[in-house]
Order: sequence, then C-alpha cells, then structure tokens
Amino acid sequence: MKLFLDSAKIDEIKTLFEMGICNGVTTNPNLIKSAVENEKLKYKKINIENYISNICQTVGVGGDVSLEVISIEANQMIEEAKILFNKFNHIANNVVIKIPVNTFFKGKNENNFEGLKAIKKLSIINIPVNATIIMSPEQAFLAAKAGAKYVSPFMARLDDYIRDKININYQPNDFYDSEKTKKIILNKFDHFVKNETLDEKNISQIYNDNQYEILINDSTDCRIYDGIDLTKVIIEIFSKYNFGCEVLAASLRNKIQVREVLKVGVDAITVPFDLLSDMISHSRTENVLKFFCNNVAKEYETFFTTNKI
Repeated sequence: MKLFLDSAKIDEIKTLFEMGICNGVTTNPNLIKSAVENEKLKYKKINIENYISNICQTVGVGGDVSLEVISIEANQMIEEAKILFNKFNHIANNVVIKIPVNTFFKGKNENNFEGLKAIKKLSIINIPVNATIIMSPEQAFLAAKAGAKYVSPFMARLDDYIRDKININYQPNDFYDSEKTKKIILNKFDHFVKNETLDEKNISQIYNDNQYEILINDSTDCRIYDGIDLTKVIIEIFSKYNFGCEVLAASLRNKIQVREVLKVGVDAITVPFDLLSDMISHSRTENVLKFFCNNVAKEYETFFTTNKI
C-alpha cells in the first residue's frame, strides 16, 4: 500500500522522505505555483524547472512524482506529457503524468474522450499515467482499459457534490459515512419518518419502482453515496479483472476518511501534509508521554549522562 504526499513544497517532501514512510508525491500546476511563490519570498529568484527537478530528486528512484498537463485536447495533452516526461524523468525515473479522464469543457461534448485518447497513446509509448478527477466507477474502468497506471477518485469533491444535492448543512472537513447519507436520503420519504426500521429495500416495496428510482438517482450519484463508496466500488470492479491499474484515493480531508478508505483495501492514498500531522496526533499519546518523561528514575537517567558513545 502506497502513501503519497499531495504537495509541491520541498520542505514538506523532504520531511516525509526522511522518515521513510512516503512513496511519492502528487502535484498539480496550482500546487507548484503556490510552492514556488512561497520559495520566492525566501530566496527571491526561483527557476521553476530547477524546482520541479528538485522534487524529482528528493523523491528519488522507486517513488512516483505526478506532474499534470494543462490542456484538454488529446494531441496537446500528449505533447505536454512528452515534454514533462523528457524534461524530468531522467532525474530519477519517477515521473507519472496526470491526465484528466474526462475533458468535457465549455460545451464541447465531442471532446469527452480526449482524456482516454491521451491515456491510451501515452501507455503505448510507456509514459505512465495517473488518470485524475475520477468521479465514477465507469470513468475508472475506462481509464484502466486505456492503460492508466493509477486512477484517482476525488473523494471529498464527490462528497461535496452529493451533500449539495440533498441539502446537507456541512463543513468541508465533516465526515458522513454512506449509511448516514443513505438515511438522510430515505428520510425524504414521509413513511420513513414514521418508521425508522425501514431500509432501502422496504422503501422500494412501499413506493412504486419509478418513484423510488427517481429519488435514489436524484439524491446520489448514480447510486454512489459518497467518496468512500465510490472507491469501494472501483476496488470491487478492479478485483474481478487483471487491469494492472492501481486505485489512488485522492481529495482526502480528514483522518476518519483516511481510515475508512484504508479499510476497503485501496492501493494508495495521497494526503496533504496537514492531514498527515493530524493522523499522527492523539491527545492521550501526548499525555502519557508527558507522564513517562516526568517520572524517569534518576539512576536510569545516568545511563545517558555518564555513558556517552
């Protein structure tokens, strides 16, 4: 199981790799822009090519550095992927190119398959791809068929979309598991309010199939209840076929979400540095450590004051 850092900040990357617990870095143009601008405040002049080279060198051989294209047309994405790969992969043989799985944009419906075209072409010429902005199992399936190395379901982004659909008043870092979301959806049926023992199957027996299908489909994302549910379904589908594609859970916002997605057997997760800090923290650990440190026998202390190596 792989742990990636979702960051372009060199200091954060170095910290994680010094610990030996990180397998790579996921970046995007915005993360790189922010990191470089932050470095400029300290060092005035920063060359962005050298900065990205430093990221690749810090991650090193055996890790992965996801670098993203900026276009939405297949030919342009392929060209940009080649440029990024040729410019940076030689440093440590660790560059993976992020390609959006769906490039529907500005009403250009005919461009829906541009991402898949680019993924397929790049896989043929052995440029590894991280298919990004995955929002459905079907997108993940198509990206895997096209030859992606990773598919990245955007879990929290999908959570936001579904919560907005059913009018949940939430904060971005709130955690709602799929069962809680399902209960909120079923509460839209008047009968459910009076009989909380009803479940999805009971509801469908009381209301006609058409009413039930309309409610469930309008309140979910084609029967996907949240980002964890999305990732779980993708893993279930991939387990039945030999795609050779890994599921990389992205857009994670809190440690409960991390725990739940780890439980479903994801291949990799990518998390920001602040979330990693939250994952390692626990008030009881800190309190017990404080107690231990304040109650060390004096004789035990002398081991370290009189026996210098």
